Amino acid sequence: MSGDLLPWLLLAAYGAAFWLLSPTSGDAAGFYGGRDESGRSPGTVLLFATVFISWIFAKSVTNAANLGAALGLPGAVAYGAYWLSIPVAGVVIVWIRDRFGVRSLPEWVAGRYGRMAAWGFLLAILIRLYNEVWSNTAVVAAYFGPRGSTAFYAGAAGFTLLTLVYTLKGGLRSSIVTDAVQAGLFTVFLGGVLWFALPESAGDVERVTGSGRWTLSGGVDLLLVAVLQSVSYPFHDPVLTDRGFLSGKRETLRAFLLAGAAGFLAIVLFGLIGLPAFFRDIAVHDDAPRAVAATIGGGVLAFVNVVMLTSAGSTLDSTFSSLAKAVDRDARGVYDLAGASSATGGDLLERIGKPRLGRWVMAAAAVIGNLPLLFGARILQATTISGTMVIGLAPAFVLGAVVKAPPASFHLAFWSGLAVGVAEAAGWIPAAAAVGEGSYATLLGANLWGLVLVTVLFLAPVAVSALRGGGGGRIVGPDAFPSRSRRGPR
Repeated sequence: MSGDLLPWLLLAAYGAAFWLLSPTSGDAAGFYGGRDESGRSPGTVLLFATVFISWIFAKSVTNAANLGAALGLPGAVAYGAYWLSIPVAGVVIVWIRDRFGVRSLPEWVAGRYGRMAAWGFLLAILIRLYNEVWSNTAVVAAYFGPRGSTAFYAGAAGFTLLTLVYTLKGGLRSSIVTDAVQAGLFTVFLGGVLWFALPESAGDVERVTGSGRWTLSGGVDLLLVAVLQSVSYPFHDPVLTDRGFLSGKRETLRAFLLAGAAGFLAIVLFGLIGLPAFFRDIAVHDDAPRAVAATIGGGVLAFVNVVMLTSAGSTLDSTFSSLAKAVDRDARGVYDLAGASSATGGDLLERIGKPRLGRWVMAAAAVIGNLPLLFGARILQATTISGTMVIGLAPAFVLGAVVKAPPASFHLAFWSGLAVGVAEAAGWIPAAAAVGEGSYATLLGANLWGLVLVTVLFLAPVAVSALRGGGGGRIVGPDAFPSRSRRGPR
């Protein structure tokens, strides 16, 4: 079979299969709330599967393999450390739900820090989701042709269109149902790729564990960046956090803890696919999975293609559904601070009715979200740069969930964190701030000192309020949202 034809056949099979599997949701409860036809929320197993696979981005498995090729095992583990974000998000979300009775993070930010803070938070969410579109379609498009070629853009367009079509049927419910199948396919084909890609290392554990150097310049600097960002990074990604409000609190906590462990293992294992390139100096050209598979044979390349389709598809359909919800439900709830309250006429999902606006948002995102492909954006930037820009969310969520803080605390932390991220992206961080001498020394310094800065700035108004006798700094409880009862699935 022609190598040029194979990706198109796999893409056609992908589109047809998930169109048939995807359920149709005619109301906002299913389209934004993930409920089935009987109004039931996902159980622990289904929630685990959707959290696990929706956060196994195509760009992530590619980045992990690239880092494995460049740095050996430390590179794969460094990128896998980002999956600490999942249990961090799960614990904080369950705590917030239990103490404040809210049903989304934007609602919590609006009630906790005010409308302006919520608008800033929603802006961060929209930027994050925008990056998720192009960074995942770029990975899939590379299997159709070289970057910048007609085949590359055609592959990106075809993949985006087919994913959009089945997601339009059911929104978040479509994402959840198809995620279960995508998780199974990903696991099976990942095992197949590892079996063929690592024959020389399959029985040599010492060779795998001894690859690379566990030093700052050997990849530990990126590992520390991932650990630091894990306390802020997850909160601006509704692909993850939206799923924290779908099921009961116990089911949510169990699913997030399991998904974090499974996601870390999957990313590290996929990072090992880059080891043949590390050992044999194979030129990877920013795509180690495809480069390594090409040296083995067309069958392995097909396996890798399926892994990329399933991981990118599960993320892209979730991105579309989260974008629709952010605009049609979350922005509406922020505009009306009591949007989730019965005082305004019932549950917001019920008042939305049919999600027409959400479907238009999805269609627009499919087009606008791919524009960066025309300018050669690199996929690793979608993680490292955006992760630095939102470090101010760490104190806003982790400390703000237990300590009473005024709106000024959020704004000082959030906007100063954004400034640090912009400075790092523009190359304005002074050399003296770098930590170590590795490739990510400046990035580590920006995140370390930036996290210290945003934490101090967040706590400053708290301290001032406490000194003035305004109650700042005291532990907050459910009475912090007096107009809301502690409702929703427990």
